[in-house]
Amino acid sequence: MTPRPFTIALSGKGGTGKTTISSLLVRAFIDAGETPVLAVDADPNANFHEALGVEVKETLGSMREEAFTRNIPPGMNRHDYVRFRFRQALVESNGFDLVAMGRPEGTGCYCFANDLLSECMQQLERDYRFLVIDTEAGMEHISRGTIGKPDLLLIVSDPGARGLRTIARIREIATQLGLEPEKIHVIFNRYKSGAAPVDIGNERPIAIIPEDPAVEAADLAATPVSQIPESSPARQAVRELAGKLIKMAHERAGE
Repeated sequence: MTPRPFTIALSGKGGTGKTTISSLLVRAFIDAGETPVLAVDADPNANFHEALGVEVKETLGSMREEAFTRNIPPGMNRHDYVRFRFRQALVESNGFDLVAMGRPEGTGCYCFANDLLSECMQQLERDYRFLVIDTEAGMEHISRGTIGKPDLLLIVSDPGARGLRTIARIREIATQLGLEPEKIHVIFNRYKSGAAPVDIGNERPIAIIPEDPAVEAADLAATPVSQIPESSPARQAVRELAGKLIKMAHERAGE
């Protein structure tokens, strides 16, 4: 039986750089030969694709529920049609695929898009070795069961004292939703040399990503941050993080 993929969800308040780290993680897994990777943009303010340098033409949020009740072709059941439409929404690239939640059209809610993502994740997840999910600040996709329970929840925070409140809030919500504490880790991003990270108790952050001019330059130039030079400090730090995650994934699989 093909093992299920190792699922990593990244969360954090806006502006902490979780999309940057998500995209660099995807690149690090590809560079390590851990392919294919499924990148999931679960933030309604979708920009994961820009960080990865691909174009999204259709999101799950743009799919209308009535299309799945009225327009199913003859000889195809709903299960097959959902899979077919999901495949159409997938953006395929070298070493990874990406799917974006997007926003629902009109005044609709996310219920149908969430259900669609949940159903298709269950169908397709065995096609991938790693799932990297860039989430919004809340825990909606975990609370709804859309993405199941991730193997790891990485909380991305700036290293200041204000980040501590966000870390505590997300951790509390995640544990209330049944995620084991040992599966929740903290990443400090944009760490300036000489600064002291906020105290998060006995736990050590799983990674400290240094402030990197290459990341800022990519943002200013609107170029894919995942393509910053391999020698850049942020990319090197995320490569080390990916090594830890790959080891965890292999241990889970009993390899």
